[in-house]
Amino acid sequence: MFTKKSDKDSGMIDPGRLGMPSLKPGTPAAPPNLPNGRVAASPSRSGSPSVIGSDLTIVGNLESKGEVQIDGDLQGDVHAARIVIGERARITGSLLAEDIVIRGTVQGSIRGNSVTFQSTSHIEGDVYHKSLAIEQGAYFEGKSRRSDDPMSVPRTNGSVPPPQQ
Repeated sequence: MFTKKSDKDSGMIDPGRLGMPSLKPGTPAAPPNLPNGRVAASPSRSGSPSVIGSDLTIVGNLESKGEVQIDGDLQGDVHAARIVIGERARITGSLLAEDIVIRGTVQGSIRGNSVTFQSTSHIEGDVYHKSLAIEQGAYFEGKSRRSDDPMSVPRTNGSVPPPQQ
């Protein structure tokens, strides 16, 4: 009634042939380590964001070529194409992205073309932007600097450099 295909016919690629470590089923793959303690988040092929859950705390920098949604605590800098900070998130470090939406707490500088502080946000730090929207009820303590190219504004010491393309 049912026949099992052999492994050769399954279409599976042996990771060992590609120079990648072979993992046992159910074993999570470790994220690649980058210099300076950064963790690389791979861009999702389906277009869904990389999510840092509310029960997760990260100490170190985070870098992604896609969208990053942070709902937990992070002590470090974040560099991504798009950053969304959830209501309960607490970030201590710099943010750098084309599009940034903040609903939670951020202590550090923010650099992005489009930056939005939603009503539940609490921001302490300077923001460099092309476009800035601040909803009523948002807390913002710092300087706002409009720039035609906020991504190239000189960084403070210790912030994440942009990824090389």
